Amino acid sequence: MSDVVLAAEGLVKRFGGITATGNVTLRLERGARHALIGPNGAGKTTLVNLLTGVLDPTEGRILLEGQDVTTLAPHQRVRRGMVRTFQINQLFASMSPLQTLALVVSQQRGQGGRWWQPLGRDAAVAARCEQLLAQFHLDEVMDVPTEHLAYGKRRLLEIAIALACEPRVLLLDEPVAGVPAGERDEILRTVAALPADVSVLLIEHDMDLVFSFARRMTVLVNGTVLTEGDPDTIANDPRVKEVYLGHGETHGDPDAHEEAAHG
Repeated sequence: MSDVVLAAEGLVKRFGGITATGNVTLRLERGARHALIGPNGAGKTTLVNLLTGVLDPTEGRILLEGQDVTTLAPHQRVRRGMVRTFQINQLFASMSPLQTLALVVSQQRGQGGRWWQPLGRDAAVAARCEQLLAQFHLDEVMDVPTEHLAYGKRRLLEIAIALACEPRVLLLDEPVAGVPAGERDEILRTVAALPADVSVLLIEHDMDLVFSFARRMTVLVNGTVLTEGDPDTIANDPRVKEVYLGHGETHGDPDAHEEAAHG
């Protein structure tokens, strides 16, 4: 069995005369903790939209566990084990975390039509929901309507929903975006504790999270891969520093977070 669970090969995406993604090749290994970084406008979102099927590539192909999924719709890719948090973050405002997870877990187990039954009717669904609520620090708010949750808790619920889909590849799309500083640590700890058998691609601007999480990093600039390597290599790469400083994103200067790469 190949160690590569997700591969993008020579991906190109053109919008008219603009090349948004230029010949990108990316390989996500089994159990990966891989970060995709780059300044604003680097093409990260376009690349993720290509990987997840929101956009069709102009050229190139995408392989999921060795199978070509280039032409599959997003929901078909989810069924095959590739889940993106952004795809399923349209939370039901009036439903609680427990109800939401019960719905997702029931659907995942082929019981979508019976999700509304009392949870106690299916011990396996109840047990899985209980496990997810504890893992994502949602047990204390499990009966609170989602619309009343703190923003950080909503982000945790989004990741819990993604994990309830039993992904083999999880694309975490800026999990701490918009989250107040006081609620970030909980998300960082939770992301760090994700199951080892789930291969994770993290798309993120927050360098503290990137350097504490990633074992491998790909830097995207102007739609192309500038470089790839471990956190130490990336933190000390003069081209990476130049790109970030050149875009006025000094807060994202990897040099400022080099210590984080060591622990």
